[in-house]
Amino acid sequence: MKKYISGLLMGAVLISGFSFTAIEAEAATKTKAVAYKNCTELNKVYKGGVAKDAKTTNKGGKTKYKPFVSAELYKLNEKSDRDKDGIACEK
Repeated sequence: MKKYISGLLMGAVLISGFSFTAIEAEAATKTKAVAYKNCTELNKVYKGGVAKDAKTTNKGGKTKYKPFVSAELYKLNEKSDRDKDGIACEK
């Protein structure tokens, strides 16, 4: 009986963990694109910067973080892409 109850509890924990992840992912996709004042502000939210598409590569060398991919967000922050490689504020 104890094994059955602990199995149910473990299942409930796993299910709730997956549902929180799904909720967070859904919230992230519904976030409105914002034009940030500078790279410091953008990097607080997107550590690796913002790329205009997944095929874009950094021409400035190795980076510490992977950029977030969003054409809409990149377009709003294109002014922050100093080297014009398709990634704004890469780190």
